[in-house]
Amino acid sequence: MQITSSMVKVKAVDGDMSAFLARPTDAGKHPAVIVVMEGFGLNAHIKDVASRLAGEGYVALAPDVYYREANAVVGYDQLGEAIRLMSSLRDDKIVADMATTVSYLQSQDFVRGDRIGITGFCMGGRISFLTACKNSDIRAAAPFYGGGIGGLLDQAAKITCPLLLFFGDQDAFIPNEEVSKIKTTLADLKKSADVVVYPGAPHGFFCNERDSYRPDAARDAWERLKTFFARHLRA
Repeated sequence: MQITSSMVKVKAVDGDMSAFLARPTDAGKHPAVIVVMEGFGLNAHIKDVASRLAGEGYVALAPDVYYREANAVVGYDQLGEAIRLMSSLRDDKIVADMATTVSYLQSQDFVRGDRIGITGFCMGGRISFLTACKNSDIRAAAPFYGGGIGGLLDQAAKITCPLLLFFGDQDAFIPNEEVSKIKTTLADLKKSADVVVYPGAPHGFFCNERDSYRPDAARDAWERLKTFFARHLRA
């Protein structure tokens, strides 16, 4: 599918938030997916994921949640700086920024405003889960290795959308016990949630720009993600 892409501005709580927008070129309205960046910023990998989703027929919008700082993109070898940037975010501001992102998509004449999903990676995985807890306009959420999701489970009762969560069992940042707790809690709450754990996969297994990339797990996760969004956003 032919796509077009550009940087856009979203009116957010603390000013203009830059975002990467990729979408099909054909006419009509399309379902949308918010793609939330890793702690390393709105980099080429996240833009590539958004473009791949656009190629599948979605309007994909990747907001720069570090918009309060200038040029906040760091390399994968700069974990300390990424942690500093992540630590600067507050959940209440994140929730507000994601709400304005949803509103931006709903205001576009090429978006099906009632069919908006969200996915995210690392920090973005946690933001995806938090957004699902707080925003009922989200119709499907697919967090990838979201560190800190276990600390949000007290809010999970408010989730109204189906979930697809990806983890690796060799993730140094997310203990397997936390993954088990996430799966058990969502089941106890009777949420529609599928938790996929890849044997031998570390944190960041989906990113082909990191040493932690695991092609087999990444391919399987991509196919599952496409099936998940097609089921819940195209109906």
